[in-house]
Amino acid sequence: MMKPYDLIVIGGGAGGLTVAAGAASLGAQVALIEKNELLGGDCLHYGCVPSKALIKSAKEVYNAQKAAAKFGLTVNGQADIAVAMERVRSAISDLQHHDSHERFESLGVDIYSQRTGRFVDSQQFELDNGKILKGKRFVIATGSRPFIPPIEGIEEVDYLTNETIFNLKELPKRLVVIGGGAIGLEMAQSLARFGSKVTVVETSDTIFGREDEDMIPVIKSELEKEMDFLYNSMAKSVRLENGTKLLTVEKEGNKIDLEADDILIATGRKPNTDNLGLEEIGVQLDKGNVVVNEHLQTTVSNIFAVGDTNGQYPFTHAAGMEGKLVVRNALIGFKGKINYENLPWVTYTDPEVYHLGMTEKEAKEKHGDSIKVFKVENKDVDRFATDRDDVGLVKVITSQKGEILGAHAVGRNAGDWMQEIVFAKTQGNKIGDLSNVIHPYPTHGAILENAANQFWREKLFEGVIPKITEKYIQIFR
Repeated sequence: MMKPYDLIVIGGGAGGLTVAAGAASLGAQVALIEKNELLGGDCLHYGCVPSKALIKSAKEVYNAQKAAAKFGLTVNGQADIAVAMERVRSAISDLQHHDSHERFESLGVDIYSQRTGRFVDSQQFELDNGKILKGKRFVIATGSRPFIPPIEGIEEVDYLTNETIFNLKELPKRLVVIGGGAIGLEMAQSLARFGSKVTVVETSDTIFGREDEDMIPVIKSELEKEMDFLYNSMAKSVRLENGTKLLTVEKEGNKIDLEADDILIATGRKPNTDNLGLEEIGVQLDKGNVVVNEHLQTTVSNIFAVGDTNGQYPFTHAAGMEGKLVVRNALIGFKGKINYENLPWVTYTDPEVYHLGMTEKEAKEKHGDSIKVFKVENKDVDRFATDRDDVGLVKVITSQKGEILGAHAVGRNAGDWMQEIVFAKTQGNKIGDLSNVIHPYPTHGAILENAANQFWREKLFEGVIPKITEKYIQIFR
């Protein structure tokens, strides 16, 4: 009889691979089940990697056109989207070796690829070929897929999702994007920069609704320069007419017909938890998401869930963080608690939008009016000025004592130059500590130093301290 695995991981994406590699490195007997031929999951094949490769290509095209106009040069011709998509495929290929079968097999992981299955009970999982794997503990890391809303006629027309957009061979002249979230906006801007006329259909009255209120007008204004937006709008039906897709949108009681060569559906994600037999063995689900406790355990204690399946934060780096915790909790009984307070995220539009911790509104709700807010605009930082890049700002929210509650930014490559404050917040440093860090001159990161300097100016040069130092200087000078 086959010896039970110490750990069986279902899903070979970011979270599942983190768990499998970590557990095997600790000497555990690990099985990894993946429905596709290749490992890597959504991030490598349909998400982070291909989208950033396309964003980079679009940015190069856009910047070339802008630079030409500024310096009196002429740019002719149309950028070839097929070249960009080939760059996407090359990027995926270059990174695939990190998630190769050979690497994980060398760690001692047994891989069952191109396999699905369902739980027989809390310690047995039956593959679709009838083979039953026994495990002491399981990790559900099956990721998510695009959610397709109930739009009349949508299944009768070809449409794009984040999983199919990278197969484009020709640029759609008119693109309608349904959904103004991160995926929709990143792809919308990219194709707009290649030359598509893009319209974004969004159900709410704004975009970036989860971000700090001072970030929204800046990024909204920039994106509205490159594409059209229909806010408070709902896609109702779609039909083909003379080879053109006609999307009917309802906006404030009025119906609008949009002509499109392609439609991108970016209305969120749906967890891949159906057909696993979870509820039959007692694992609780909430709208498809696996319910977990602070240790990332499900309602069946030997089964854990990470990544998009648990409905917490749908980011690759969040799945990786969760995976590391589960390795300790599942194998060593560490019983560590998940903490998302220091989890940042970035939306990779141009300019980028950066988020860490509480927004000002959230901080006020929790701490009242005792919070401090420090803001610096790009135009007031020398490096941004030399770059002639005045679009953007940084906002840091702290307690009265300078404890970092949240940090937010809009700016080109903000995801890079804001990392310093993640370290500070994670290590329990206060905003004033960043003022004591020597920043090379001139750098973009000095924008955080400027925010920290505001804290010290307020502490040292306002209130009672200046009066005390004035007396001291008069006596001892």
